[in-house]
Amino acid sequence: MTARGFALCGVLLTLATDTAAADVKPGDVITAKEADQVKELVSPGVEWLVRRGMTMTIAAFQKTEDPPAFKAATEKYSGQTKLREDGLIDEATYVAGRPFPMIDPNDPRAAIKIMYNYERSRYATDDLTSKFLDAETGAIDDKGAKHGFTIERHFVIGAIRLLKYIGRTEHPPIPALPNPDSFLIKAGQYPILEPFDLKGVGGVVYRYLDPTKVEETWMYMPSLRRVKRISTAQRSTALYGQDVDVDSYGGFAGQIPSFDWKLLGVKPMLAAGHCANLPPVPCKDDGGVAFCDSWEIVPRLYTIEGRSKAAGYAYSKRLIFIDAETSYIAYTDLYDQAGELWRVALNYGRYSTKPNPRAAFEYPFPRGYLPGFVMADIQLSHATRAALPGIGFPDEPGWYVNQGDTDDRWFSISALIAGGR
Repeated sequence: MTARGFALCGVLLTLATDTAAADVKPGDVITAKEADQVKELVSPGVEWLVRRGMTMTIAAFQKTEDPPAFKAATEKYSGQTKLREDGLIDEATYVAGRPFPMIDPNDPRAAIKIMYNYERSRYATDDLTSKFLDAETGAIDDKGAKHGFTIERHFVIGAIRLLKYIGRTEHPPIPALPNPDSFLIKAGQYPILEPFDLKGVGGVVYRYLDPTKVEETWMYMPSLRRVKRISTAQRSTALYGQDVDVDSYGGFAGQIPSFDWKLLGVKPMLAAGHCANLPPVPCKDDGGVAFCDSWEIVPRLYTIEGRSKAAGYAYSKRLIFIDAETSYIAYTDLYDQAGELWRVALNYGRYSTKPNPRAAFEYPFPRGYLPGFVMADIQLSHATRAALPGIGFPDEPGWYVNQGDTDDRWFSISALIAGGR
């Protein structure tokens, strides 16, 4: 197809999608019966969830603003950020803020710029702590017209934490921590508190500024009394009998240089970015697999294809649907090696000055949080849903964003082991 043909195809796609968007308005309630009405406005994975009974309440679009310090950093520094000859970010030119706020969809490097925007702006610029993630995993039951979700295991994770070494905008040292080992971030989640047979299990991740250096992922298994390193390919494997692989946390948590990226399109689509329910409310008509809340038509949602460079990686590709303005990942479809849809990862966002209305603290401006996440295995009829703050912890704020915590000792292997005992 010629360039003109591709352009015409894009115009027709946009017109078709705009027509589909016009058929959905605030106040509409989309059930399985109305799935065709939103087919062009969601991914195939999300469409599958709707046809199973996930109800969407359509709400008016709400614009989301970047935090003031992050916005100021973007305006100050973004013009100097460059990509290297190999297409990866030149860390010597990046300081803070969104590295590429203006992206031409026709730019052959648009996709990787979009992914770097996501990496440098998601949820926190300095540090992040989330407490008491509450998750349930089990079999998806479909018997005639009745849908169910048979819960097999209940998980509670004590803490999820993230520390960013560069691009800091709110707490000293700004814009970077002392960094002799050249880290980009450190992250971790531990200890697992439930179920009992996994109590104490956890992991930490070290990601480096050098894009050619493979990140280190370490897992502690108390039953074996040892720490083991997880390979890049293993990051695509679901752990502990649930459905979420390490690279799918939050929609995508992998190392950007480990993938080949392609921009497939941009158009208005539905997303759950301003959810009203906290804790999230499991859907009734689908048996409780997904959460039911408000959805809005986002004016521009990118579709990004990511293909892992690692041999033995479980997925042939990831299709990531990401808001062009905020870099919020709405959902991700994951495909097996035969090119068939395998799993769908769905985010439920919240935007408020408080992570939880019951929290004792309040930020001076609204922030984005991720109170709900669902991963459904379409092929194996299995799913995992997670709430943060957890359904069992309604008074817990859940999200502590940019609190100025620069103590990196929590991310050490020794702390991981001690936390699991």
